[in-house]
Amino acid sequence: GTGSEVSLCWDAAKAMSGNKVRVVSMPCWELFRAQPASYKDALLPKGVPKLSVEAAVTMGWGEWADAFVGINVFGASAPGGTCMDKFGFNVPNVVACAEKCMKGEKGVLSDGSQGKH
Repeated sequence: GTGSEVSLCWDAAKAMSGNKVRVVSMPCWELFRAQPASYKDALLPKGVPKLSVEAAVTMGWGEWADAFVGINVFGASAPGGTCMDKFGFNVPNVVACAEKCMKGEKGVLSDGSQGKH
């Protein structure tokens, strides 16, 4: 996650007790990209499934993650919490996507289209 999604990721990680899960906040790709390879590899180890969760487009996350939760649609209008829930930014959906990622599924696992009517 990058900001507001971090607490959602934390709640999803707690709901996945029994699994080894790490929550990483990455508020700035450019600063992370500038870090030494040893730091980046320690934080995001190769061979470990990684899921990005961002309330924005999933484009670009392929540099850091294997699977993505995001919003690749537009045009919804409702109170913020309602839209976020409808777009899949809730614990059950993030857990479901994380479980798919841990089983090897890659790419966009949730793109917000479930919130379109």
